[in-house]
Amino acid sequence: MNLEDYILNQEEQNHKQRLHEKLMDMLDLPMLQTVSVDQASEQIERLAHQLMQDSPVPLSMSSRQRIVRQILDEVLGLGPLEPLLADAGIADIMVNGAKSIYVERRGRIERVPLTFTDDEHLMGVIERIVSSVGRRIDELSPMVDARLKDGSRVNAIIPPLALNGPTLSIRRFTVEKLAVDTLIDFGTITPAIAEVMEAVVKGKLNILISGGTGTGKTTFLNILSSFIPSNQRIITVEDSAELQLQQPHVVQLESRPSNIEGKGEISLRDLVKNTLRMRPDRIVVGEVRGVEAFDMLTAMNTGHEGSLTTIHANTPRDALGRLENMVSMTGFDMPVKNIRTQVASALDLIIQLERQEDGKRRMISMQEVHGMEGETITMSEIFTFERTGIDSEGNVTGRHKATGVMPNFYDRLARRGMVLPRSLFGDDELHKGIF
Repeated sequence: MNLEDYILNQEEQNHKQRLHEKLMDMLDLPMLQTVSVDQASEQIERLAHQLMQDSPVPLSMSSRQRIVRQILDEVLGLGPLEPLLADAGIADIMVNGAKSIYVERRGRIERVPLTFTDDEHLMGVIERIVSSVGRRIDELSPMVDARLKDGSRVNAIIPPLALNGPTLSIRRFTVEKLAVDTLIDFGTITPAIAEVMEAVVKGKLNILISGGTGTGKTTFLNILSSFIPSNQRIITVEDSAELQLQQPHVVQLESRPSNIEGKGEISLRDLVKNTLRMRPDRIVVGEVRGVEAFDMLTAMNTGHEGSLTTIHANTPRDALGRLENMVSMTGFDMPVKNIRTQVASALDLIIQLERQEDGKRRMISMQEVHGMEGETITMSEIFTFERTGIDSEGNVTGRHKATGVMPNFYDRLARRGMVLPRSLFGDDELHKGIF
């Protein structure tokens, strides 16, 4: 939807406000909840057009359509968020108080000319979202995570914690089935790196995808998981179900927050533990962020090869440090060296993603985890993104290249029937491409 065709001028806004108040007095809201959305929309439209015909203020047909569209969104949807949710090109929606709405589109953040009437209007929308999933938000519980019907993740935080007024963040759920060719087209990886990625997944290496916020970790995990053979049993564990695996034998598990009484929580750790009793061929954890990391590493170290997960970290070394801290949070009195040994023996590969200044998401490093040397986990970089600068249009320039290091997993893959060309790891011609 073109926002210019949605936004009302001041006269239309005043008319909409009066019309909305009259409609609220006339509508049987409990009855609307018992009928389909189409039936409810039809009834609201009929009443709205009837009221506008009786209005002394003349309105054009386009003005009437815009007003009715906004009223429908107010009564049946999420108000000014509706046209943004309908735009498939928007990845994130950020509401910083009633009068400030931003979106991320193609990696760039921009402000949109939409607003809520006031904080009370915004709070009504937030309460509608959280109540639909059995949560509440008030001064006693001023922060909440929820999910929209389409799977999009929602976080809301309100005063007194949010000083700018009620604040809402929506991470969009995409239904588009992305393929590895998409990553190549975007310049995230090269065809040569894609060939290696396919082999390491089929060869059952344990892979950790690392990156900051908005670097495309879940998308990358989705595409990596597409290489898992279709005859294997895959168990996915997530806080909010976002993975879209296409294999026929997939079991999806999703954690559950506590209810209004503070009971009934099922944590990621509970689910990861439970997967071990479900005879998985592969375990895919959407993101490790707490004590569940210990159980994930334990699974990797006890025969559950080919596990995949993501972590929030800015470098591969930081990712190892974060895993170490997460394991320490379990309360077990383990020496640091023992924790690092467990991490090093569990992981085979770390893939680092980065969202760069031009908004593009790129794999900037692929590192193989070797083991321990003293008290340090040793790694070697297999591929890297060699950055050369920024062009006149603000695009980052550079190229992916092999470092020339032959990975230890080469022979392991070969024994499993996946013999990669040695040139993939040493011939830069295969990785050329300026992005």
